[in-house]
Amino acid sequence: MKKIIFIILLSIVSYVSKAQVSDRDRKFVKETIEGGLYEIKLSELALIKSGVPQVKVLAKMIVEDHSKSNKELKDLAEKKGIAVPSTITDNAIKYFEKISKKEGKDFDKAYSKCMKMDHKKDICRFKKEAKKGSDSDLKTWASNMVPALERHKDMADDACKAAKDSK
Repeated sequence: MKKIIFIILLSIVSYVSKAQVSDRDRKFVKETIEGGLYEIKLSELALIKSGVPQVKVLAKMIVEDHSKSNKELKDLAEKKGIAVPSTITDNAIKYFEKISKKEGKDFDKAYSKCMKMDHKKDICRFKKEAKKGSDSDLKTWASNMVPALERHKDMADDACKAAKDSK
């Protein structure tokens, strides 16, 4: 009987902790996973299409770092009962298709500019989550990710300059 009561109480605690995740935190998780998937997909393309070394270095780093961070966030979200998307948004697909049609210097400039802008937005979103989120685990995770995102943005700045100067 004690075992059954313990299992019921454990289930209730698990349910309550999952239900207490705020809409803001859920939105942060959703947008972060979607953004990460998009950046990975576009960066994989950049690894194939780019002819600029700085762009390739950036793309490789984005694929590695965002694959790792998406996995970490998915694992954390699962523990909290937050559903995570497995695909990029329709808007992201349209933008991906637009960039993928570009070639050479035009592709490199569009890709690196996109990474620069995306990471600028990411940094703001992550800092906001770290400050205003309601889930302490998500707040800590977001805060810990900011330095890597800032490094990505700085590298995207360098890649933009290199793409602009390329022949």
